[in-house]
Amino acid sequence: MKKISLLALVLVVGVTVQAQKINIGLKGGLNLASVSDSENEDDVRSRLGYHAGLFFNIPVSSQIAIQPEAVYSNQGTKYNLPGNDDLNLSLNYINIPVMVQAMVGRGFYAQFGPQLGILTSVSDKVGNTELNAVSKDDFKTTDVALGFGVGFKARTGLGLDARYNLGLTNINNSGRSANIKNNVLQIGLQLQLGR
Repeated sequence: MKKISLLALVLVVGVTVQAQKINIGLKGGLNLASVSDSENEDDVRSRLGYHAGLFFNIPVSSQIAIQPEAVYSNQGTKYNLPGNDDLNLSLNYINIPVMVQAMVGRGFYAQFGPQLGILTSVSDKVGNTELNAVSKDDFKTTDVALGFGVGFKARTGLGLDARYNLGLTNINNSGRSANIKNNVLQIGLQLQLGR
């Protein structure tokens, strides 16, 4: 693990040294979040959340850029309950993706890369009532995902970004045998500063 971390650090430093300019920006938008739950597949529904954070776009060439980010992300799912109520499970993360972006012409790009998530808080509500039936201890503190998507950047610095984050880690820490993974579709705006 230490060798992989050292290699990643050397790669990032090398790319940064080679980069012509590091572009800083802000991003934010909507999440359509859900989980895959091996014990409750039929009862899981998507929920709306949001994300907001900043990014560092590092051009490696005229066609390739690396974009590390730090993003607060409101994720989770809804579980169908008997009757008309839903259990709204909110899982809040600080996500750190490192995306490789390939420019495909006229401001459009494709992107993919790994993401590390750090769980910050958990909430479980039915309507406006907090149940406190689950806690942060019921979930692993870190989550690993693979992100992929597309986007558009205008010359003004304003852009549109669409990404799907496929959870790779079983985040269940409750003692149940369920395999639970995050899945999040993100659509948002970004603004590159200091152009």
